[in-house]
Amino acid sequence: MHVHDADAVRYLTFDRPDVRNAFTAEVARELADALADLDPTELDAVVLAGEGEAFSAGGDIEAMAEREETPKEAYDRVRTTLGRVAEWALRSPVPIVASVDGDAVGAGLSLVAAADFAYAGESARFGASFVNVGLVPDLGGTVTLPRLVGLREAKELAFTGRLVDAAEAERLGIVNETVPDDELDDRVDDLLETLAAQPTENIGLAKRAIHDNLGRSWRDGLEREAHLQSLAYGTDAHETGVEAFLEGRSPTFE
Repeated sequence: MHVHDADAVRYLTFDRPDVRNAFTAEVARELADALADLDPTELDAVVLAGEGEAFSAGGDIEAMAEREETPKEAYDRVRTTLGRVAEWALRSPVPIVASVDGDAVGAGLSLVAAADFAYAGESARFGASFVNVGLVPDLGGTVTLPRLVGLREAKELAFTGRLVDAAEAERLGIVNETVPDDELDDRVDDLLETLAAQPTENIGLAKRAIHDNLGRSWRDGLEREAHLQSLAYGTDAHETGVEAFLEGRSPTFE
């Protein structure tokens, strides 16, 4: 994870293009740490992006294949890594902007959903691909997606794992706007200029009020999510999905 502050903006860039910016526990911890110390008196915004052809392809499947955990160990890891990223993103007093150039799937999609703004290049694709490896959406996906796209659309994404293009992602509310790929940086810069003119600390208060009034607290949602994910890691479907991915074929679930 590359962290760079410039002109009152913190740029957080996934820098593992060789694995399509896949998440590992270490990457999640680095991202959470970078989101944990945001000061609205010094920063106007945070921009999330990815190097190469993907924003983030989600979890590192090869790391999953090598992992041996008890449900308790899986719970602790999910809640303190991916869950911590979602927690800091949702409580951040500084607005977070996702700049999506390429695929955002699995935890990548969940991170986009946790951001306050999201803009996508027209070639970007999105998918809640967890089900393809026998898992439950994490990094806050079960908390944020239903609130963004609606209950049935969220279930369709989570239960089928299908990819949607940038235009459909805009229609669903996953992103604010889709633009030509070569105009994405300019569109994000326009937003950053607008945010720079606003009182960041007050934006943070407005964000807190909006989130607190959504109903069930996201803390409760993240606890439940981490618990269910720890159970999913121990299923045959997860093992089947990981094996199929590593062998380059579609999984056949019993």
